[in-house]
Amino acid sequence: MRAAGVALAVFVCACGIACPAAAQEPVKIPALAPDVAVRPFFLFTEQRFAASETFEAVFEKSVLPYWGGGAQVAFSNGLYFEGTLSYFSREGSRAFAFEGVAFPLGIPLQASIMPIEVSAGFRFGAEWSGRIIPYIGAGYGSYSYKESSDFDVDGSGDVSEHGNGFLVVGGAEIRIHPWVVVSADAQYTHVGGILGTGGISQALGEDDLGGIAARFRIIIGR
Repeated sequence: MRAAGVALAVFVCACGIACPAAAQEPVKIPALAPDVAVRPFFLFTEQRFAASETFEAVFEKSVLPYWGGGAQVAFSNGLYFEGTLSYFSREGSRAFAFEGVAFPLGIPLQASIMPIEVSAGFRFGAEWSGRIIPYIGAGYGSYSYKESSDFDVDGSGDVSEHGNGFLVVGGAEIRIHPWVVVSADAQYTHVGGILGTGGISQALGEDDLGGIAARFRIIIGR
């Protein structure tokens, strides 16, 4: 019993010493950001497509996910430049529209979208490498759209289109570790030259492959 009491007393004393020490050492954030930092990141995006009726008809949803990654070059004066590559792939069904109403045909298809985007912007308070850093940006993107179906044996119904567009983005970074940052933002894209030239998107009068997206990133670096 005496040994147990001594052990308990030692444990309580150790906790009393450790807790104040831990309280004095929060996540360490560098006092000043480096002049230039190259920061790779992983990206998850949930996008509400502008061509909502087309996507509802083909995929039964107009809010769909992308996955991707990229890298950012960040300067201590707040300026940044970044490039992103992401990918969307989903199975759906061919459809047609009559008098503005879409009807599925029950013919399965596989569609994919690959955006390659470059942007530039400003990170507010970046020179102090603070825990929370808001940012805004704008940029340009190149978007490829592919569609195929096993029912098109000769490939005559396959689609492979390419278009360009612009984007604007705004959000905030939150530093959770000296070398790890998470960010959340909203991005608007407008992409022409792919939809609206044929098929159900033309019948429904929708020609924008862009939309409004919620983006979440894990960024590595200071």
